[in-house]
Amino acid sequence: MMADGQKQLRSKPEKVDKAETSEDLAPTADPKPPSVPKRKQPTMDIEWQEGGVVKVVIDGDFGRIEKAAGNTAVHNGLLGQISVLGSPGAKAGAAASNFALGFVDSMEPQGATEALLLAQMAAIDQATMTMARRLNHTSAIHQQDAAERALNKLARTYTAQVEALKRYRSKGQQLVRVERVTVESGGQAVVGNVSHGGGVNGKS
Repeated sequence: MMADGQKQLRSKPEKVDKAETSEDLAPTADPKPPSVPKRKQPTMDIEWQEGGVVKVVIDGDFGRIEKAAGNTAVHNGLLGQISVLGSPGAKAGAAASNFALGFVDSMEPQGATEALLLAQMAAIDQATMTMARRLNHTSAIHQQDAAERALNKLARTYTAQVEALKRYRSKGQQLVRVERVTVESGGQAVVGNVSHGGGVNGKS
């Protein structure tokens, strides 16, 4: 017992730190980056009006094609050519035109030459498939022969266009890989760039 007049001393309870949990130790996740709005693909709606006038209404992002065209005249001319591309039995068709437009856009042309070549490739592809359909749906021998000849020409043309685009995009550079070089007795193997004038930039 405590004597009278003595105060009871009470010690303050010590502060106990909260135990760290796995959640406290986990690294803080970076905030989600803002979502990039989806690019709207370019499209066109086509309508033939009286007097042979074609009404074209475009929608979507034409930035790639505009940049490649380089100026308004080339851009508008290209869209005009694509708009009247048409489909079998029709003067104009949005489906055929949007196919060509989508192909040019998806290939991301890097200049007016590429944009025009890609439009031609899309047109040749559609003509090729038209001839293929005619060949598959006719039983007359003379019609089969005509469709087959046209199909072969169109297919070769498309292949040539693909090669032309590859060469243009590579700026004419060609890589030649030599797998094996055999040198006979008394001969020399030349490694390097040989100019047209006969000079050699390399070693033997």
